[in-house]
Amino acid sequence: MSEDDDLFSQEMAGVEPLASDKRVVYLKNAAAGNKVNTDPVNEVRENPLTTGFLNIQPYDEPLEYKHDGVQQGVLDKLRQGKYPLEASLNLLRKPVEQCRQELFTFFCQAQAENLRTLLIIHGRGRDDESHANIVRSYIAKWLKQLDDVQAFCVAIQKDGGAGACYVALKKSAQAKQENWERHAKRSR
Repeated sequence: MSEDDDLFSQEMAGVEPLASDKRVVYLKNAAAGNKVNTDPVNEVRENPLTTGFLNIQPYDEPLEYKHDGVQQGVLDKLRQGKYPLEASLNLLRKPVEQCRQELFTFFCQAQAENLRTLLIIHGRGRDDESHANIVRSYIAKWLKQLDDVQAFCVAIQKDGGAGACYVALKKSAQAKQENWERHAKRSR
């Protein structure tokens, strides 16, 4: 060791690495063979997403949906990108069936991790019949078929604009219980 190495080691003796503060987590693809959820009860779930009849969304019409009972303010905050993103899924240039499988796997992983706000990158077509617009239309259809989706809307420009959408999921039962306990302690 040189004198510089010794000096550096002495100066760095009590230093600890900073905690990673990642706001976006990229969940591993199921095709890679990695399973996030090891709970045998939730391992095998049938994919309810259908590929039947499709109403093609006009490419210039923004995606937007709010489940009954969800306040308009939730959709407004989601549209403005005010909720922190916890995971994202990139479906650019993938076949429709692969998008269907990956979306469902991504959704199951997000539920297992108790994630609330997701970003789905689907691409943006230049006409109604483009592949990206077909995938985008299927995304709109599939997200409405998933019970835990509260709302979805087009992303702000820095997150992909019209080529991506934000998805807000319902709280899990565990998160509801933790929230209730946190607020119950304050009221005592």
